[in-house]
Amino acid sequence: MGSAEITHPFHPLRGQRFAVLKLRRVSGVETLSLRRTGPGSFAVPREWTDWAPPGTQATPIGSQQPLLIDALGLLVLTELIISLKRKTTGP
Repeated sequence: MGSAEITHPFHPLRGQRFAVLKLRRVSGVETLSLRRTGPGSFAVPREWTDWAPPGTQATPIGSQQPLLIDALGLLVLTELIISLKRKTTGP
């Protein structure tokens, strides 16, 4: 059936490509069965892969909105606030 790349932003295998064994519907969600490099297989929602239908976006389960800020953005924001505090209070 080809291969699929994990695209979900929080999946530990993000960016890796796996052979697709089958496409099925589980509890109303289209799911891909993917072959591991070792023995066995695993399943992921189709939306978490590059097989997602056009216009869909991988989002964490239960999340209704896309991620608006990331850890690196928070770190940069923290550094900015600290530098602004130093300027207003002096050395």
